[in-house]
Amino acid sequence: MTRRLVITGLGATTPIGGDVPTLWKNALAGTPGAKTLEHDWVEKYQLPVTFAAEVEVEPAEVLARPETRRMDRSTQLGMVASRQAWKDSGLDEADVDPERLGVSFATGIGGVWTLLDSWDTLRERGPRRVMPMTVPMLMPNGAAGAISLDLGARAGARTAVSACASGTEALEVAIRMLREGEADIVLAGGTEAAIHPLPLAAFSSMQALSRRNDDPAAASRPYDVDRDGFVMGEGAGALVVETEEHAKARGAKIYAELAGAAVTSDAHHITAPDPEAMGASRALRKALDDAGASVEDVSHVNAHATSTPVGDKPEYAALKSAFGDRLDEICISATKSQTGHLLGAAGAVESLLTVLALHDRKAAVTINLDNQDPEMPLDVVTGQARELPSGDQVALCNSFGFGGHNSVVAFRTV
Repeated sequence: MTRRLVITGLGATTPIGGDVPTLWKNALAGTPGAKTLEHDWVEKYQLPVTFAAEVEVEPAEVLARPETRRMDRSTQLGMVASRQAWKDSGLDEADVDPERLGVSFATGIGGVWTLLDSWDTLRERGPRRVMPMTVPMLMPNGAAGAISLDLGARAGARTAVSACASGTEALEVAIRMLREGEADIVLAGGTEAAIHPLPLAAFSSMQALSRRNDDPAAASRPYDVDRDGFVMGEGAGALVVETEEHAKARGAKIYAELAGAAVTSDAHHITAPDPEAMGASRALRKALDDAGASVEDVSHVNAHATSTPVGDKPEYAALKSAFGDRLDEICISATKSQTGHLLGAAGAVESLLTVLALHDRKAAVTINLDNQDPEMPLDVVTGQARELPSGDQVALCNSFGFGGHNSVVAFRTV
């Protein structure tokens, strides 16, 4: 018999909120997180894109100084979100068996700030000045390792690195760990802190970023005819996942059921999505199958919706293929319009928003959709938050990444 899994804790630090209550309030209100960057390096390197969506609360305001000195910024953000989720779950006051506690924490890039700063140090000051902690700070599994140390988690600390699908894939990994009996609790999520001149220059060079330097708040425009690229963001999201049996035994509050997930790959192109979206549509159908759900059960989708000219259309094709005419009855939220694209953290934060949408029966707002592309006739939530139907419902969170990675997670009301 398949073990039923539930979400019992949430944590986040994002461009529109340094904690979950603030994030959710702003997501419902339609708050833009993108702003002009005020760093000397923007002018120094003459970057063609001068804005991004940085976290609202600096990790140094939350973590102790000795911690921040031994963690890359990506790990710092992951630690902030994880500690929030752990406290929210009530497990901080529970007797937890460390050998039944796991971590599944993802990233798309990892410790890019540490890597590039250390390279500068080596070139300018020599090898003796390179920090001894450089390798554990730059490695992509740094956040998972640090969080497992913080919690004393010994059932496994795993890291999915699947570009922008990483955060949702972390939840798929958590499902496997729990269903296979490796753990009773898994803290899952994703983190990213890549607002650095090199990634900004590289994404700009491939024409993936919006160039709306004069109006950052309106730059991320999913499904709009005038969309011209995504907005780089940073942040982290964390979700505590438990077996229902374990959660109920300790009297935990339950937000939603983590009902199913699926991972597929396009094998089409290293950056461009398959225009026919066969892999993405297959991931949608497999996630529903894994959840024991049908298309009729779905009321809401938090879409990947990056706001790139070539990226939004294949996702629409995948949704249309998976849902057919039923798609007209499903409301879509494209929350990257507010948070920017958090890369490896995107799926974790957007999964968290999907959980809250089911729990509170409200779908978050998509902003900047002034002229919807007629080739994507979706029912997008704009203007104000949308009430979701009562009764048992399923909601999906989609994530698609460079390399042809597709990951979809399904949640159900409880």
